[in-house]
Amino acid sequence: MNRRQRVSLSLLGSSRAQLHTTVGNPAVGVLRVPGSLQGIRPFAVTFVARIVGPSRVRITRTVIISIRSNRVSLVGPGARSRWAYVLQATNARAKPSAHAQIVGPVATATPDGVPNLVRVLVQAQRRGATWVRVALTSIPNGRQGWVRRSTLATYHSVETRLVIDTERLMLTLYRSGKPVFHAQVGVGRGRWPTPHGSFYIRERLTDFHDSFYGPIAFGTSARSPTLTDWPGGGVVGIHGTNEPHLIPGRISHGCVRLRNADILQLARLLPLGTPLVIR
Repeated sequence: MNRRQRVSLSLLGSSRAQLHTTVGNPAVGVLRVPGSLQGIRPFAVTFVARIVGPSRVRITRTVIISIRSNRVSLVGPGARSRWAYVLQATNARAKPSAHAQIVGPVATATPDGVPNLVRVLVQAQRRGATWVRVALTSIPNGRQGWVRRSTLATYHSVETRLVIDTERLMLTLYRSGKPVFHAQVGVGRGRWPTPHGSFYIRERLTDFHDSFYGPIAFGTSARSPTLTDWPGGGVVGIHGTNEPHLIPGRISHGCVRLRNADILQLARLLPLGTPLVIR
């Protein structure tokens, strides 16, 4: 084109991507793509170049863009969440690097001797190695760390979410965002509170010799902030009871108790790896 002509750029049609341009010869544009579009699939972008001035010359070009990210979220889309069994005991690190600070252990078995699983959150590539950010189960609650992908088994997915409201003394199970079960619960007393935060269902236990726990129990990734010297480090469980008349109430050392009929019904609906919110 003529050296005196100046050109502007624009995007054709509506798009979540944004084009920031500078008129010139050549015109310069920076395309910004939201994270929700990255690493999913290629998408088409149509650019329009116009000569500034009375001329109506317009040039349209469509390009296919595929943005690759070294980090991919393992949470979603929608209500989907993922988890994996631990194949090899390891230490989780603060960053996806073998030289990063150790933030906590990741074992192959729970304190009850059941195969351990972790909720997986993000997968990343670094210097040819694949790393996964996982939710940790050690005190303090809510920590995360990176482990090598090779230490974990196949990913499994769930679309359930369990919410325990310690104010209303109510448990609700959601599937694909819709409530499918609810029940009254007993929670921790004032000096032994049920911890708040984001956790997950880690194990399922049956065949108790003590009716105190009812017919079935679920171990969670939550730990009691006050009973850390208990066997297993004060793991917070969800289980039945031999004292149903105390529910609802603040009756436990931090565990969540349900009437036996309720825990049996919940057990038919609640898969391992389900995210758990205690509030």
